[in-house]
Amino acid sequence: MTIDDTPWIDVALVQPEIPPNTGNIMRLSANVGARLHLIEPLGFALDDKRLRRAGMDYRERAAVTRHASLSAFKSTFGSDRWLALTTRAERHYDEWDFQQGDVLLFGSETRGLPPALLDELPDERKLLIPQVPGSRSLNLSNSVAVVVYEAWRQLGFPGAGR
Repeated sequence: MTIDDTPWIDVALVQPEIPPNTGNIMRLSANVGARLHLIEPLGFALDDKRLRRAGMDYRERAAVTRHASLSAFKSTFGSDRWLALTTRAERHYDEWDFQQGDVLLFGSETRGLPPALLDELPDERKLLIPQVPGSRSLNLSNSVAVVVYEAWRQLGFPGAGR
């Protein structure tokens, strides 16, 4: 699940609000060997039964770290390889050359990523999942799955058993 003992990718959820989405993302992270970061405040408790139901027994297998704030997360991770997934981007996610050590940032279900965070990142590190005109956004767990699998594919599916 790692390349040279480093997780191949990190997924960061900034202030997630809906427990089943986070549970699904925990399950995804466990199944692909990604490391998951939950950046507070969370819109639920980590013992929420809806989170447990969606995460199933994968919740215990996922590498999950909780961060008290975006500032705390920033102090842990350098921002050189931060990639913001946002509807305010021009570049499609599949146009990015994913590398080991990338950090994929996803915002809350109702607000997306904080504007101040987006302002800190260069436009080339803001990525968009294309949709038909008139659509607002995809479900958070679906968005994470789309981008994580593209990154994993580009890297040759490191750690995959089959």
